Amino acid sequence: MASPTIKLNSGHNMPLVGFGLWKVNNDTCADQVYEAIKAGYRLFDGACDYGNEVECGQGVKRALEEGLVKREELFIVSKLWNSFHEGDRVEPICRKQLSDWGVDYFDLYIVHFPIALKYVDPAVRYPPGWMSESDKLEFSSATIQETWAAMESLVDKNLTRSIGVSNFSSQLLMDLLRYARVRPATLQIEHHPYLTQPRLVEYAQKEGIAVTAYSSFGPLSFLELEAKRAQTTPPLFEHTTVRSIAERYGKTPAQVLLRWATQRNIAVIPKCNNPARLAQNLAVTGWDLDQSELEAIGSLDIGLRFNDPPSYGIYAPIF
Repeated sequence: MASPTIKLNSGHNMPLVGFGLWKVNNDTCADQVYEAIKAGYRLFDGACDYGNEVECGQGVKRALEEGLVKREELFIVSKLWNSFHEGDRVEPICRKQLSDWGVDYFDLYIVHFPIALKYVDPAVRYPPGWMSESDKLEFSSATIQETWAAMESLVDKNLTRSIGVSNFSSQLLMDLLRYARVRPATLQIEHHPYLTQPRLVEYAQKEGIAVTAYSSFGPLSFLELEAKRAQTTPPLFEHTTVRSIAERYGKTPAQVLLRWATQRNIAVIPKCNNPARLAQNLAVTGWDLDQSELEAIGSLDIGLRFNDPPSYGIYAPIF
């Protein structure tokens, strides 16, 4: 089953449903990417910070060599980490990431956070994480404008077809759009019924910027990180509103949560290593919730953000 696509402002088509690579273990990553391609996934959402891009590339290579898919049928996403925001650091790290994936271009390359940190040489530590080579949280003086100009040059050099941002507020988007020669094609944000961010979503979409939701299942995505907020928040899969809608349609709670997003033209990137759930997560576009159900799920919003750096001891209060 193929996912429907969103037409980006760059002219390229992005699948509405993809496979997220955050927290995919290195020892299983290649197989998971390969199996996801077999199951019909075409968008793969990776990042420098995930530390598994070499293994992702191995999975892609195997699928390409076996003729399961052609490179032009895949939509490969990666992200610029905070330590490489200076203008002269962007292209070299992008080229390293392309080499790790074993591909000539990314379909989408995203500024991961609106935070510029002091450069960490990949030969010293890779991925660099949040700390400098002195093991401190040290900020760089690189502006978003400087970083974005370097991102635009990646498009000029055909190293990526589209560029985007992640974890940006509407205010930062407004500023970026004032000087962007190449407009951001996508905005990736934490988005689930406990954190709906309706004004940000509306603004981005009105500006022709496609929105991608990460952590669509809310607290479930953060249990492995032992985040206190995630451990004490009722799971969305067990919420009576979500469960009752799922039962009504004969779907899983996960499918309902994903359809709640995709029906509003928000792309999703769930991850899963269970073959049955892989197929279920992809089958979230051929049926509709009614308006009252969309609103009922949206009404669960309590402004609860899980991916917040200070929550993990990182004093970068961007939200």
